[in-house]
Amino acid sequence: MTNIVVIAHDAKKPELAKFLAERLDWLRGANLIATGRTAEFIESQGVKCLHMSPGQYGGYNQITEMIEKGEVDIVIFLRDHKVVQQHHEDIRKLLETCNVNNIPLATNYASAELIILGFIKKEATERMQRK
Repeated sequence: MTNIVVIAHDAKKPELAKFLAERLDWLRGANLIATGRTAEFIESQGVKCLHMSPGQYGGYNQITEMIEKGEVDIVIFLRDHKVVQQHHEDIRKLLETCNVNNIPLATNYASAELIILGFIKKEATERMQRK
């Protein structure tokens, strides 16, 4: 089962919800995991996900720990470049952990789409090789 973390700063939450809603067929069978407020927003738009704590209350750290344990396959984090928050160090650590653990990380709509398509292609190829 694929675990995809989805996070968005406030200004990007509608963009993330739209992205996910338009690609539900692609995401069938995947577990979506989101920080608290992102989870609430995307669920209000009809997309189901697992709720973590809000980012500023430890959600970024929870996801970082999941990455370190090998429990995350993809991270989509639509960031608002204008936002600098007190918990920015938690965000930096999450992004760095993706890099260290070789986890695909998308920070915009286009890269998110390409990463998901690549993952779908990879899974299809692996299924064919097992046959």
